[in-house]
Amino acid sequence: MSIDYTLYGADHSYYTGKVRSYLIWKELSYRELPATREVYKSFILPRVGAAIVPVLHTADDEVVQDSTDIIDFLESRHPNSSVYPAGPRQRLVALLLEQFGDEWLLLPAMHYRWSVLDHQYDFIMREFGRLSDPDATLEEQLRLGEEVSRPFRGSITALGINDATADGIEQCYLGMLDQLNSHFTRYPYLLGDQPSIGDFGLIGPLYAHLGRDPVPARLMQERAPAVWDWVQRMNQPGTGKGDFLPDDEIPETLVPLLQTLARDFLPDVASVIARTAAWCAEHPGQDVPRYLGKHAFQFGAARGERIVPSFSQWMFQRAWLHYHGLGALEREPVDELLARIGGEDVFSQAIPQWLERVPGQLELRPVNQPQV
Repeated sequence: MSIDYTLYGADHSYYTGKVRSYLIWKELSYRELPATREVYKSFILPRVGAAIVPVLHTADDEVVQDSTDIIDFLESRHPNSSVYPAGPRQRLVALLLEQFGDEWLLLPAMHYRWSVLDHQYDFIMREFGRLSDPDATLEEQLRLGEEVSRPFRGSITALGINDATADGIEQCYLGMLDQLNSHFTRYPYLLGDQPSIGDFGLIGPLYAHLGRDPVPARLMQERAPAVWDWVQRMNQPGTGKGDFLPDDEIPETLVPLLQTLARDFLPDVASVIARTAAWCAEHPGQDVPRYLGKHAFQFGAARGERIVPSFSQWMFQRAWLHYHGLGALEREPVDELLARIGGEDVFSQAIPQWLERVPGQLELRPVNQPQV
């Protein structure tokens, strides 16, 4: 059988886990190759322009980078059983949960990888070392792991993970596990019998970090077995071939998680939007850097400062554009849901400066807002 797609990434890569799960569920013809040092040098850097994964390479020599862009690219080629629900409420929830998984679960994912490194050191270092050079000896892979993992280990402080916030991050994550476990005890996926883009957003952290690294994987198995089963399901071919729930239904079991999202994550997004607008006003015509200083954040009981990721606005624009493109009758039940979870404020606000992603770059470009 011919191979239509090559995915470059890694088993322990957050966003590779998202794309891999999608490729498995869509039953597409693909192979996965590790993004070794040689692959970065000979393919990813020349074709993408940045040392970043995942990268998708098509049989007709197209290259796509960024997990969301990859999935949207594949959806345009394989539109059957779309991961984007047609119902206004379900689509909004799916988009929000995709971003929640992509960006907000990054905090517990990075905390449980690097803050407890002493309890899983050999596993983590082997993963990084083996990716860098699969043919090296175990001793050499451990040394390479130390070297190549250093920037990731050092990034947790910028994310707001430190001694003062660690306990709050852990307690909030445990609460999310409980919320998801209650939901997945009743439903196989977030919105019914097939995965949505929201499921693929969550699988990145809940598989690559929290479902593989020894410490958090053991925690998930013991505390949230239904979440563990969902993680396995999301990586198993031939599953999830049903439908989304009828009548645009949002399960009651999902409401607590959405309330957590609205309480902690949406205010962070609103702050990013304001900071982006201010930066663009001060730097007209310039591309927007990946980070715009620091701002206050909360993650459950944790309070601290973290970097301001401009990419967060680019992701949120998808949900915002969907909401503002709804007619009055379609918007009414969506507004009722947003009011119930406490998420209405950020959708009632304008986005002063629209952004677009520059392929192969970590910066974003100011553009005119599309018509809605």
